[in-house]
Amino acid sequence: MSEQTGAVHPPRVLGFGDVALFYIVTGVSLRWIATAAAAGPGSLVVWVGAFLFFYIPFAMAVLELSSRHPDEGGLYAWARRAFGDFAGFIAGWCYWTSNLPYFPAVFYFAASNAIYVAGSDWLWLGDSPAYFMWFAFAALALIAWLNIVGLKHARWLHNIGACGMWLPVAAVAFLGVISWFRYGSATEFSAASMAPSFELKDMLFWASLAFAFSGCETASFMSGEIKDPRRTIPRALVVAGVVVALSYIIGTVAVLVILPPAETNSLSGLLQAVSTAATKLGWVWLVPVVALLITIGNLGAAGGFLAATSRIPFAAGIDRMLPPAFGKLHPKYGTPHVAILTQAGLGAVFVFLGQAGTTVKGAYDVLVSMGIITAFVPFLFVFLSLIHVQREPARAETIRVPGGRPVAIMLGCIGLITTSFAIGLAMLPAADEPNKPLAVAKIIGLTGILIGVGWAIYASSKRKARRAAFE
Repeated sequence: MSEQTGAVHPPRVLGFGDVALFYIVTGVSLRWIATAAAAGPGSLVVWVGAFLFFYIPFAMAVLELSSRHPDEGGLYAWARRAFGDFAGFIAGWCYWTSNLPYFPAVFYFAASNAIYVAGSDWLWLGDSPAYFMWFAFAALALIAWLNIVGLKHARWLHNIGACGMWLPVAAVAFLGVISWFRYGSATEFSAASMAPSFELKDMLFWASLAFAFSGCETASFMSGEIKDPRRTIPRALVVAGVVVALSYIIGTVAVLVILPPAETNSLSGLLQAVSTAATKLGWVWLVPVVALLITIGNLGAAGGFLAATSRIPFAAGIDRMLPPAFGKLHPKYGTPHVAILTQAGLGAVFVFLGQAGTTVKGAYDVLVSMGIITAFVPFLFVFLSLIHVQREPARAETIRVPGGRPVAIMLGCIGLITTSFAIGLAMLPAADEPNKPLAVAKIIGLTGILIGVGWAIYASSKRKARRAAFE
């Protein structure tokens, strides 16, 4: 975080269990299970590839960087230490703004599942843009309030939300096993069917599956609020990594056992599979229960990301790269309330921008692509920072990448290549997008505007600092 030692920081309230559950709620995103299942059994190979070529390099980078520099601000602080103020600001800015399209995207997903809580009575809402927008507004207000009150209370939403992530996976896995033995698999699993397609239209979702394995960077933003972060973060990463990988792979297999890919909805496919299997088995009561769990899980994830990313402008405000108000704490709750309220307000704006001139599905795809691009840009800085710190001596308490410097550099290079490839794929529109030119214009245009605004804010802050130095 800032070099200033006189700053007032939030208290350390997060223990090992809190951090592990935080990684799970921000690392597992059930919407990607539906996306993968809709693409067919070939997605299982893509899951494994994303785990090997993105998650492992990324988790190892976070492990070593958070051990070397357990500073509040996470990747913002790491990039700033390695490459200077501008790199740190742009990395932090891109990650922070990546959550602006993330919030409406995850709320659209939560809203599509919340419809099932009332059984068939609310299904008509699935075609209502107004329903999705008002759901997003209400959810943003809720998680903003909880985060302003403080992590001491908001962590319970994150912890409960983690259960809302893995319990639906356990439910669909259980239903998948029963369906396999009673009815057989709805999808053929063979060497031919599991071979991923290398046609461009079929490769577009690869970036989404790589992005699905992000999340292991989140707790590092709050290192100043974690008890013994040098020990807690690496241990929690290992536990959460196993849960995240198994959730994605087992969940995708289970959905494909219950439903063929052609009938799987890429937005609500997991709950669709639960509904299909539960109806056959006469367990329809299970559907609203799982729908409620998924909704709570996504509210917990959104709350977790708001908690994590609000620490970036908090750190930048203390460093005077954003207005000083961002670096102030709430007088009663001791939280960065200005950053939290700003992010929630801008997230509401993006609900409108993403929905304008397209369908709910089209809005979801545009928001996902924007979120992937602006989140992956700072991930490039994470891998570059991992490579850069290998020239520095490690302290005795530093946890190194297994294999030391050569392996760290190799993993950094693999991560850079994978991330760059994913950014390129994310710029392309979905195959079923009816207005592809508009979708591309939105993705590239809005992403460019976000980065351009960040550059302008940084340049303005530097000009003000230079003028103040001469006064």
